[in-house]
Amino acid sequence: MSLKVDRGRTRARSQAVQLLFQAEARDVPLDEVLEGDYLLSKGPLEEYAGVLARGTYECLDVIDRALAQVLENWSLPRLPGTDRNLLRIAVYEMRFADERIEDAVVIDEAVEIAKAYGTDESSRFVNGVLGRVARSDESLFAEPAAYTADANALEVPVAEEAPVESETVEAPAEVVAAEGLEA
Repeated sequence: MSLKVDRGRTRARSQAVQLLFQAEARDVPLDEVLEGDYLLSKGPLEEYAGVLARGTYECLDVIDRALAQVLENWSLPRLPGTDRNLLRIAVYEMRFADERIEDAVVIDEAVEIAKAYGTDESSRFVNGVLGRVARSDESLFAEPAAYTADANALEVPVAEEAPVESETVEAPAEVVAAEGLEA
């Protein structure tokens, strides 16, 4: 691991990537990872790592939809887990975190972490994807029109039924006579 990722906020970002990776690999909620035994390359867990991991996890659906829009010739599930979770955390920090940090700083930090943990191509890939996120407008993160975050489900619009006008149909005289009905 590079010494650059063993400092302050960079270490916290690295730890957040590790936590999200473990939750995804074990297919459990992040809180379950945080409550149990988790592994960190360097510890103890930085407070900022928990803030980043929890915030990213809470915004995961919106972040993943945004990343899916800016990925070119890739799908999110095809990405290496480290790259995928690093991108998620960086996007959270760029667009959702309470503390605003300049996009360039977040991108630089993500590139350094990608160099330490990713593949040979990870740093360039992470830089390119996050550059597209930085240049995008807020519509990239807009909720789909019928999506409600509270219900976490799609609202299906129900068409109002047109009122049915009652129609009187007269039965033929022979049917009325045969049935003994009044005409």
